[in-house]
Amino acid sequence: MDQVSLGERELDVMMVLWTAGPSTVAEVKERLPAALAYNTVLTILRNLEAKALVDHEAEGRVFRYFPVVSQEAAKGSAVSRLVAKFFGGSPVSVVAHLVENDALSADELKALHAHLNGRLAGSEKKDQ
Repeated sequence: MDQVSLGERELDVMMVLWTAGPSTVAEVKERLPAALAYNTVLTILRNLEAKALVDHEAEGRVFRYFPVVSQEAAKGSAVSRLVAKFFGGSPVSVVAHLVENDALSADELKALHAHLNGRLAGSEKKDQ
């Protein structure tokens, strides 16, 4: 999949579509965290459609927009860009940054530790 690049407002609109499902411009506008004009929301949706991230179906005189790219695919793309641009392509540097800057609570550190141990155990089984 190509890189998915979303601006802040585009991401807000995509979040509405991912959580609420196919929606009209008015429905998207209603669910956005920021108050935007109808025409602004329409423009954002058209831009997302031009990027092939959103498509629409006609429902009478209105269009119902839906995401073409999954939230997981967009997450993966965004994280890859972040890792490449800010951390020299090193996922370890990202985790180290989070740990060293107290961005994770004790519970989150324990959960990360458990997750890493589970991945390591799975990896060791594959190597045998």
